[in-house]
Amino acid sequence: MSHPTDIEIARAANKKPIQEVGARLGIPAEALLPYGHDKAKLGQDFIAGLEDGKRGKLILVTAINPTPAGEGKTTTTVGLGDGLNRIGKKAAICIREASLGPNFGMKGGAAGGGHAQIVPMEDMNLHFTGDFHAITSAHNLLSAMIDNHIYWGNELEIDDRRVVWRRVMDMNDRALRDVVTSLGGVSNGSPRQTGFDITVASEVMAILCLAKDLEDLQKRLGDMIVAYRRDRSPVHCRDLKADGAMTVLLKDAMQPNLVQTLENNPAFVHGGPFANIAHGCNSVIATTTALKLAEYVVTEAGFGADLGAEKFMNIKCRKAGIAPDAVVIVATVRAMKMNGGVAKADLGPENVDAVKRGCANLGRHVENVKGFGVPVVVAINHFVSDTDAEVQAVKDYVKTQGAEAILCKHWADGSAGVEDLARKVVQLAESGAANFAPLYPDEMGLFQKIETIAKRIYRADEVLADKKIRDQLRAWEEAGYGNLPVCMAKTQYSFSTDPNLRGAPTGHSVPVREVRLSAGAGFVVAICGEIMTMPGLPRVPSAEAIRLNDAGEIEGLF
Repeated sequence: MSHPTDIEIARAANKKPIQEVGARLGIPAEALLPYGHDKAKLGQDFIAGLEDGKRGKLILVTAINPTPAGEGKTTTTVGLGDGLNRIGKKAAICIREASLGPNFGMKGGAAGGGHAQIVPMEDMNLHFTGDFHAITSAHNLLSAMIDNHIYWGNELEIDDRRVVWRRVMDMNDRALRDVVTSLGGVSNGSPRQTGFDITVASEVMAILCLAKDLEDLQKRLGDMIVAYRRDRSPVHCRDLKADGAMTVLLKDAMQPNLVQTLENNPAFVHGGPFANIAHGCNSVIATTTALKLAEYVVTEAGFGADLGAEKFMNIKCRKAGIAPDAVVIVATVRAMKMNGGVAKADLGPENVDAVKRGCANLGRHVENVKGFGVPVVVAINHFVSDTDAEVQAVKDYVKTQGAEAILCKHWADGSAGVEDLARKVVQLAESGAANFAPLYPDEMGLFQKIETIAKRIYRADEVLADKKIRDQLRAWEEAGYGNLPVCMAKTQYSFSTDPNLRGAPTGHSVPVREVRLSAGAGFVVAICGEIMTMPGLPRVPSAEAIRLNDAGEIEGLF
């Protein structure tokens, strides 16, 4: 008997009207702005009126480094949210929105899987409520206004060789990484070399996800540095008077989206910065709103704990004044085998030795997360091919790391398969064991912050950066930006900058290729190794299999 696919399970969901889902968190119907029957935005006035004192427990779900075997971080986030509700806690889920780039590229949809999904799955993966389009439009409005200002006399004396604001689109398109614009004569402006990033790498995306409200959003947009003059003095977005119009475009996009799990529990899906090139967390406004409405909030951070969790702790928590009460690290037996040297095609047969070899990657993540002063539990996301001996090998290993690993069957059984994890999370969160502290203080120098992450999280021996990069960091410190955290852009597949180096490598170096100042978002981006801020499509993109069937339903998204 074949199991139903994720999309078949999602289609069979017994969805409740979104007003009923909101009512579970005490949200009145008039505070919801419906997008159809099964999704809605939460009104700014309602959010502004929530009292500050009350705050639920915050649970972060992170993972080992991703492998082609699949880990199931979002699936576990959703399953745990359902599980906490099942054992009597009022819980909400906060995750990111999906970018069209990866949906049509490598991986298809991003809404959980099996019986631990958020619905409507197709809508969430295709445009959703239009937030990413609003971000793309706001970003490119600023691009147009920069070039237009230069064309009409350049009153701000922008050096057109030093325009640092690129354009964006929400699609993987390697041909646009490096382009020349304004060819074709004087009437088209002056030619310059620039390029496109993917929308999720836009500083506007980061700002939307870190801003507290519309006023904070406009201030941060105004703070963005878009170009420099010949004397190297910065030109800000507000100098071009673009911040007001951009805020207008982002007005609705700032409101968190409410949807539901297959078990009709509330889920906020809002914002979507990638964790390998941006800060990898859903919006601060969604998380802080959920914490005021629910007893427990389960959120995730992108990719492995070396990227998403590190940025959640060092950037999001620092900026938002929040702290996790417990952290769940997701692992699978299959991924342990891959880290232990087994090829994807050979993952089926039992191989306890490979599981044991691959556990080093998990162990390092456990140790790293504990270094932030928060209690950790490991969730083994169960696959039918896992054997008892392989599962036991992971449990035994995790015990040697001073933590517990719990087998979770939420993919197959929904909340019933994740009760043990939910109870353990409650025990950790309510024990008061969390004593959270970021990895580095604000006062530390920018290069030292990069070194601290590289050495303490990646276990590198050194950071390689030429004089130009070090001088640039020093110049930003002198300009008053030295207290900002750093956002590492690095491959998600390894602790190192070599995507093929699995396990727990040591003795490697982290080359920093470029640094970018995100003065509005409030961090400095360090681009390491070969990582691209505009991904390309794979040889066989997912888009080739996505279509409408005869019933008008979407196929191939999962």
